This record gives sequence, C-alpha cells and structure tokens, in this order.
Amino acid sequence: MNASLELPTATSVRAVPVKLLFDNRIVINNHLKRARGGKISFTHLIGYAMVQAIKAMPSMNYSFGEKDGKPTLVKPPHVNLGLAIDLVKPNGDRQLVVAAIKKAETLNFFEFWQAYEDIVRRARDGKLTMDDFTGVTVSLTNPGGLGTVHSVPRLMPGQSVIMGVGSMDYPAEFQGTSQDTLNKLGISKVMTLTSTYDHRVIQGAASGEFLRQVANLLLGENGFYDEIFKALRIPYEPVRWLKDIDASHDDDVTKAARVFELIHSYRVRGHVMADTDPLEYRQRKHPDLDIVEHGLTLWDLEREFAVGGFAGKSMMKLRDILGVLRDSYCRTVGIEFMHIQDPKQRKWIQDRVERPHSKPEREEQLRILRRLNAAEAFETFLQTKYVGQKRFSLEGGESVIPLLDAVLDSAAESRLDEVVIGMAHRGRLNVLANIVGKSYAQIFREFEGNLDPKSMHGSGDVKYHLGAEGVFTGLDGEQIKVSLAANPSHLETVDPVIEGIARAKQDIINKGGTDFTVLPVAIHGDAAFAGQGVVAETLNMSQLRGYRTGGTVHIVINNQVGFTAAPESSRSSMYATDVARMIEAPIFHVNGDDPEAVVRVARLAFEFRQAFNKDVVIDLICYRRRGHNESDNPAFTQPLMYDLIDKKRSVRKLYTESLIGRGDITLEEAEQALQDYQGQLEKVFTEVREATAQPAVPASADPQAGFPAEVDTAISAEVVKRIAESQVNLPEHFTVHPRLLPQLQRRAAMVEDGTIDWGMGETLAIGSLLLEGTPVRLSGQDSRRGTFGQRHAVLIDRETGEDYTPLLYLSDDQARYNVYDSLLSEYAVMGFEYGYSLTRPDALVMWEAQFGDFANGAQSVIDEYISAAEQKWGQTSGVTLLLPHGYEGQGPDHSSARIERYLQLCAQNNMTVAMPTLPSNYFHLLRWQVHNPHHKPLVVFTPKSMLRLKAAASKTEEFTTGRFRPVIGDASVEANAVKKVVFCSGKVYYDLDAERKKRGVTDTAIIRIERLYPLPGAELQAEIKKYPKRREVPVGPGGAGQPGRLAVHRAQPDRPPGPGGRRGRAARRAPAPHLPPALLLPRRGFREAAPGGAGAAGARGVRGVAAAAGVLVRGSRMAGPHPRAGVRPGRFRGGWCGRPLSRWVVRAGASRVPGARTGRFRGLSAHLSLGACTSLTVASKSWRSGGARRRSPSSGWPSSCGPSST
Repeated sequence: MNASLELPTATSVRAVPVKLLFDNRIVINNHLKRARGGKISFTHLIGYAMVQAIKAMPSMNYSFGEKDGKPTLVKPPHVNLGLAIDLVKPNGDRQLVVAAIKKAETLNFFEFWQAYEDIVRRARDGKLTMDDFTGVTVSLTNPGGLGTVHSVPRLMPGQSVIMGVGSMDYPAEFQGTSQDTLNKLGISKVMTLTSTYDHRVIQGAASGEFLRQVANLLLGENGFYDEIFKALRIPYEPVRWLKDIDASHDDDVTKAARVFELIHSYRVRGHVMADTDPLEYRQRKHPDLDIVEHGLTLWDLEREFAVGGFAGKSMMKLRDILGVLRDSYCRTVGIEFMHIQDPKQRKWIQDRVERPHSKPEREEQLRILRRLNAAEAFETFLQTKYVGQKRFSLEGGESVIPLLDAVLDSAAESRLDEVVIGMAHRGRLNVLANIVGKSYAQIFREFEGNLDPKSMHGSGDVKYHLGAEGVFTGLDGEQIKVSLAANPSHLETVDPVIEGIARAKQDIINKGGTDFTVLPVAIHGDAAFAGQGVVAETLNMSQLRGYRTGGTVHIVINNQVGFTAAPESSRSSMYATDVARMIEAPIFHVNGDDPEAVVRVARLAFEFRQAFNKDVVIDLICYRRRGHNESDNPAFTQPLMYDLIDKKRSVRKLYTESLIGRGDITLEEAEQALQDYQGQLEKVFTEVREATAQPAVPASADPQAGFPAEVDTAISAEVVKRIAESQVNLPEHFTVHPRLLPQLQRRAAMVEDGTIDWGMGETLAIGSLLLEGTPVRLSGQDSRRGTFGQRHAVLIDRETGEDYTPLLYLSDDQARYNVYDSLLSEYAVMGFEYGYSLTRPDALVMWEAQFGDFANGAQSVIDEYISAAEQKWGQTSGVTLLLPHGYEGQGPDHSSARIERYLQLCAQNNMTVAMPTLPSNYFHLLRWQVHNPHHKPLVVFTPKSMLRLKAAASKTEEFTTGRFRPVIGDASVEANAVKKVVFCSGKVYYDLDAERKKRGVTDTAIIRIERLYPLPGAELQAEIKKYPKRREVPVGPGGAGQPGRLAVHRAQPDRPPGPGGRRGRAARRAPAPHLPPALLLPRRGFREAAPGGAGAAGARGVRGVAAAAGVLVRGSRMAGPHPRAGVRPGRFRGGWCGRPLSRWVVRAGASRVPGARTGRFRGLSAHLSLGACTSLTVASKSWRSGGARRRSPSSGWPSSCGPSST
C-alpha cells in the first residue's frame, strides 16, 4: 500500500445520470428471475462498461515500468480487471482484497458476469490463489455501496487506472422533493465516477475521454445494452435513452390513452418478441411494441397511469406495466389469442397470464426433473443398446413428456374419465413408456424381435406404430385411463380417428350429454400440422354438433424441420400453427428448453379446454437432435442448424443447472434421480436379454373362420307397422313442408301396398335396430335428407325451422339415432366414423358419400384403417360405407364408386363388399352387419335411379321373413328350359330383365350376385345346379375393358358342353362418358349381349364374378405395412386374384372392371373359384405360387418370418 504513495496520480471526475442503468437493470433481473436465476448488480454493468471503454482506448491499459533502470511504457496484451472486494472477517474486521478477472476484454457480458461471480464467491470462501492477485492492469472499486458519493482511490504499482464509483442518488438540491414531483419533472438519480490514473503514462484529456466513454456506454451508446441483452438471451430490446417530452394536461390524457394502446399491442403482438427458439437467439422487435412509437419515453417509466383493472390494478407505473406485459407475453411463452372474437375467452386468458407467475412448488419441480430424466435416459439407453435401429427418437423435444404429464395430471385432478392420445412416430416409444405405461420389457422385446405370441395380432406392425392402453397416476395420486391409438405412417390420419374414439366414449358415458369427460390429445409435427389438409378438416369439426368432443389439446412437436425440408419450404405462414386460427383456438408458443413454462402452458391449455370446450394448441418449439431417423445424416441438408445442435446441452442438463443455480435442489439430488432411472432400465434390459426367445407366429390365412355367418334378420309385422306410422304421426304443432308431406304419407302406405322402396327399407332397418336397443349413427354430406332426397330422416318445421326425427320416438326404451349432415369433407369424416366404430361395436355406424367416387378423398383411411387395421393392430371395426354407384348419365365423376379399388383391398375376410338390388336385401344386410358375430367393415354400393324404380320395390313379407341373400336366383323362368345363365350385379339386372321381357326370351336365367366379397361360391354353385340344360354361363363383367373370352371349364367329369362369352364396352380413360351419343353406345352393346344376344356384357354398374374376386396388390417386404412397403401397383395396373379350383371355375381373359384406368388389367387372366375357399394365389396366363394375399401391403415381421418372393 505504501508503494502507491510514490505514484504520481491525477483524478478525473464525471457525474452520470443513472436512470437508464436503473431501468435496464430492472428489465434484466426480471428476466433472470424467470429464467436461469441469478442477479445483475450495478457494479457488473459498470465494470463491463469500464472494460469496453478501455477496449476502445487501449492506452488506458498502459502502465509505467522500468527496464534496465530506464523508464518504459508497458503495454499488457490483455485487460486484467482487478475487483476491490470488501470482506468481513469472523471477528468483524474488514479486509480489502483485489483479485483479477483475466482477459476481461475477450469476454461477452454473460462470461464476464460468470467470471465476476466466481472471483467474489472464491474470495468469500477464502479460496483465492496467488494467480488471482497477479497481473492486474486496471481496477474497479465501488465505495458507493456504502453511501460514499465521491472517492479518490489509490493506484497500485503496475496498474494504469482505478475507477471509483460513488453512490446513486438524486442531486442534493432535489433530495427533499417528493417522488411524484421528481417523476413528473423527469429528474434522474446520478452517480459520480472518478478515474485515478498514472500521470506518467496517461494524460488528463485521455482520462476525461475515458470517463466520457464509460458514461456514454451507460447511456446506451454503441449498442451497449443490446450486447448485454443478447448475451443473456433477453428476447426484446433494451430501454433507450431519450429526452423527456414536454406535456400539458391534455398531453397527459393522451399519454394515458397511449398506454392502453401499448397494452393492446402487447396482447396482439407480444408473441413475436417471445424467446421461444431454443436453438438460435435473436433480439426480436416490432414497432407496435416500442414505447417510443406510442409517444412514451424512459422518463415515463416512473409515472403512474390509469390502467382500468389491468393486472388487477387501477393505477400502475409504466415500468410495472411493461414488466407485467413482458412477463406475460414475451418471455419463453408467446400467446396468440386476440383473434378470438369472444371477449369472455380473451379476458379469461388475460386474467390468467397478466399476473405474477410464481415458480412451481418443489415437489412439482422434482417431478418435472424426473420426467426429463426418464425421457432423456430412455432415448440414450435405446441409442446405446440398439444402435442403428429406427425408433424416431424424442431427443431435443424431451419436454413433451412433462407437458403430457401435466395435461394428464390436470385431467386426473379434474376427475375426467379418460385421455385418448393420437400421434405419429416421433417420440412415440417414449410416450408409450413414460406416459401410457407400456412396460419397458415389452418395448425391449420388440427391439429384440422376441415377441410374445399371445400379444400378436395378425402380421403386426413396426413398434413405432403400435397403440396401447394404461393407467396414469397424477402428482397427488389420482388416476385416469389413458390410451394411445395405433396409427400408420400417413401423418395426421389419426387426428379424426381419435376424435371419433373420444366422441364414442363420451356418448357411452354421457349418453349424448355435454360433460365431455374424455379428453382427446393430438400430437403433431410442425411440417405435418401446416401441410396436411386433414388437420384443417379435423379442426373444422371441433365445434360441429355431430363431431364435437369438448375440445382437443393439440401439441405440435416443432422440430423446425420436416424430414429435410426447412420451414420456408414447408409453409407460407409465420407459424406452423396458423391453421388453428381458423377456429379461433388460442395458440401457445413455448420454448422447449424451459420445462417449467411448458408445464405452466400445459395446465393453462387444459383449463381453457375445460372452461370453453374448445380446441387449444401448444406449439412446443424444440429441435431434433438426430436425423429423421437414427440412420439419417441431417447435416447434409441443415448443416448450420446441426452445428448449433451438436454444441447444445440437453434440456435436462439445462433445467438441472437452473434448479441448482436457483438453489431449488442440490447437485446430489439431481444425479441420484437420473442414476435411479438408468438402473431401472438396465435391470429390465438384462432380464429381457436373458429371457427365452418366443416362437415366431406366422400370419393366419383364415383369421376368423366361419365368416360371413348367416344370421336371422327378419322383424315382426308389428315392428314394421310401428315404424311406418312414425313417418306420419308427427307432433301436433309441427308443420311439414307441403311438398314433403305426400312423400311421408306414401312411405307409410307402402307397408300396406307391399311396394316398399329403398328409403323405406332403410328406415325399417334402422328403426328395428333402434327398437332392439342398437344405437345407429349416420353421417355424411346431406345425409339427413339424402343426396337424392330418398331419406328425410330429419324433418324441418316449415314455420319455425325446428327439426324432428321420427325414428327417435318409436318407444321410450329405444336406442338413440344420430344422423348428421357432415362438413364438406370425406377424409376427416370417414376417419371420425371409423374411430367411433372402434369404440362402439354395439352400434351401427355408417358413413355415406354424397356420390360414391367422392370416397377417394379418404383413400388413406380406407387403405390404412378400414382394410388393414385388423391385421396390423388387431383393431376391429364395423364401420359401414354407403357409396352411391351407377351409370346414370351424370358424367364421369358421379358414376362409378370404383368398386375395383375395394375389391383390390379384399383379403383374408377383412371386410364385406355388397351391392344389393332390393330394398329388402339392403334391409337384411344392414341388420346382418349388427347381428353377425364378426365385427368387420361393410362397403355397400347403393343405388341412385333404382331408389324409386318400381321394379325394385320389395313386398312387406320380405322384411318379416328371410335373411340377407348373397346370391339372388331367378324365379321367373322354368329351370329345365334354361339354356343360358347370366351373372350380374346391381342395377343392370333390371335392364337385362326388361330386355328379356321385351324380346320374350324364356330360356335365360339372370342371377344377381349381391355380395361381391367374400365371394359366395357355395351359393353360386347351388344356383348353377338348378339349370341342368344350361349351355352358356356368361359372367356379367366389369364393364369397360379389353375384349376377352369367358368359358366355363370343367373341374369334374360332369362338365356341361357349350361355350361361354362376355361383352363389355371399350376401355375408357374416365369411368363413364357424358355426352348423350356416348351414353347410348354402351347400352347398345349391352343389349346385344342381353338375353337372346351373343353373350352378357357390362354397362351401367355391372359387376361379375371376375370383379368379385378382387385385385391383388404386390409390394416388396419392408419394415411393416408401411406405405413404402406396398405402392399398391394394382391401382395402376394389376391382375385378378384367383382361388384354387373347387368345382366350377370361371376363367377371365383380359377382363377389366369399369371405372378402372385404361390398361390396368390388360393381358391378365385369373382363376376364380365358385367354392368357399380362403387361400389365394395369382394367375397370370398360368398358375404360379406366391405369398398369401394380406389385408395390409406387408407384415410387420422381419423378412425371415415369411415368404417374400415367388
């Protein structure tokens, strides 16, 4: 210390206003309090400003020295900032030590802060070393902390300058002024800075300039606070230094209005400044959120303004207003909600976010940490133990596990009945293990290929498609059922399915009420949520009476990349979630690296759903640590992104550090929790590895023997009468439209007349099921009336507009009949009805297309669920598709329901495909679908013009006797006189019959095939045997196709002699023509082949035995029934499926189904059995062997488990 007396020093003094320093420090510490913890002092900021000023003026770091006894100028390579630290000894004495922050000019503010705190901590703990005291070039002392206004500290040898900081207070002349007056006058506190320097190397002008530099930095020049905010990842701009604006009384009133504008702007635009990206920090700004743009400055921060109840107060300082707004809308959560039109919903959100957010209780913090431990350890474990196996890991998005945990915990606490989750493959295994409760052993066995035969269904599927059910236990011990629906790789197809599942469960529990005690949770990817149209269709359902489920919690796992596509290639909108604005759903964007914010948002989202029964969206912005799958290298397409990801610590590590930094837990507690979980995984893994391998189970060729079963479906005459009377026994004051009333009266009279048409036949089927206690649900476009005006299930009062459903009033104890007009969607609505049918096997669930070909808009649902789900996932559905079909001259798009596509999907008795020609057979078919013991989909090709065709009417006794007839023989001809037998399906029967009567032909029998799959071989054989003198057996073919020959070949010695033949219209690129001349040509060719002609040919809606056999889809074997495993080439070209010969066999050469594309089946032949066979082979000119036809394109088994080539 004495050595300092020998130094020739001088001192410069400067007073600096500190209002901006105060204001920005408050902003910084408010942010830190909500984020990583810690606190920034004034000395941190002043010290950093001092270093930056010296960095700009290197001469202030020079010192005096001697070399060989001669004076020399020492130029240190770095700025080593000495901190004067006042320590209090145990005996109360004070000690001053000066330890150095080395190379201070190389540090950003965050690093400087950490180094500063490290020096102070070690000084107080007595852990400083000699190295900490050496090499100091400049020093900082702050006696102002003790109230000293001005100091001239002593300079030590080897140093160039020491800066002293005085206390911060109002100028002496204002210290008696009230705070309100000071605020109104714009008086700032000031502090005195002194620069004591070695006069031998530094001149007074340089010292003065140095203090000016420090003062200017503290007033925000040269982006000083911007750099600090960036280093601390504070997502908005710092407060700026501006002069106060003169204000009169009127100006004060205007300012108050501008404060309200500012509040509104934060509510609308605050999300654009939120720090929601865990990968890349950037300071966000928007003019609407700048106080200067609203005519306000930093001098207004201490002034109070009327806020009208904002944050629960009537008056607030602008500083506090901004603090609440930033905490609410600009931290790690950004909220979009001002697009909501309902002011109650907006206020509900405002009341819950515009208030102080307390940190979670310790127990919840530990639960969050445990969930993060589980999520990360599970992925790390699989990556280590099963290297290279695809699992579509959750790494980078682990916060979804505590998010789901919070949603389910809230649901359990609210005593809901169940949570139904739908999600794609990303993170699915983690959710199965850590949320649904699927055992680790079962998951590991799937990786090992050591499968339990008892748990297998059909051929199975890859592990990241499988569903599961479990019980979730909440924080306080409450439990709730949870299920994760199985799904294919087709992204977002599961969305409407889980909505249907949830609605069905709610209907069972609430019996049509609005308690909504089953919660759907849909987990999406960012690219899929923005890109897949079914998302918008499903969102559009959310508030419709027929489909609402009381609100869905949507969680978007926003990896900020779709496979390899960047967001700018994936969407035109700012956010991936913008599509949800269409239904006025609130959207919460949350940083995945802030798990406490994630959990808080999860609970808020659930509460909103409960309060308003609306959908809510959580955009969890995270990243994908690996590629699209574990064998993919993402750096090829996103090199910069993955440079950041490679350097990034996991959310678990960041949260652990945050908890320890805030003093919430100890490091030992955090590590112990992780070790416990890892030990649990290791134990289960060892047990699985040591277990005996289970034998492989081949796919069953006949999964349900005895299908289709024969069932009695007749009803009593009393039931028929009661249903008929319901059509005219309307409420007393109900006014039916005058043009509709006669139709209802005719419908009731049909029962007496014995002329029951199609609409009445359906009404009898539905009404009788309702009386038996079977619920019926029907939805589709215009289904309440019926596309062709045939149904009128719901009547509308002509005067009041109220509706009335006659079939709801048959008896007091009947089941419910729900018939809905759907939104103009096929994909989502069919998916919904499929999901509904999964949960309601006791109900008749029907989806009706407006025209049959419109079903191709839902092809993914048909391919992935209806036709294949039973084999892939053991998931059974009895959904019924009603597809209007028939060539009625309405052009290509309203003619063909494309029967061939459904037959192509038929295999292993996976569904029933039928085309009834009588109202009574349609009646029995619908009742059979409910009463038969096998729960399988039913596809019905329903008529159009035949709806009112008198020849197609049924007698009343056909409903009170009999059952569904898969084949309808010809009772109008004498069997012994028949020489020609014609097979056909659909409306063409009536054209053939009319032509036969016109020509007076009596030797031709016309047999209708009503069930196209499974092919009724036994029934067909029985019909053929009725005609011993037959010479020709033409097969009513599929219409437009290449000319071919049909011959009845003999498999037994009693083969009848005689040729066979086929006629069909020429192949067309479109299913049907439109112009009248073209319309007539097929009919002309058809009539030539009619009874008395050269053979039988197809025209409008004709389908034959060949068509009934279906189309084989061939695809190479891959990992499961994945869309890439089978491209379904039969859709573009294909062959007929054959069955081994039984007795009578039809050989079809180059046959083609109407509605198929040109050349689809050219040059192919098939062998079609008329017997009840199950195994399938392919014939292309000759017999060949091959893998059995499956309901899904390929199995979930490895290639070694079954045949993969022919």
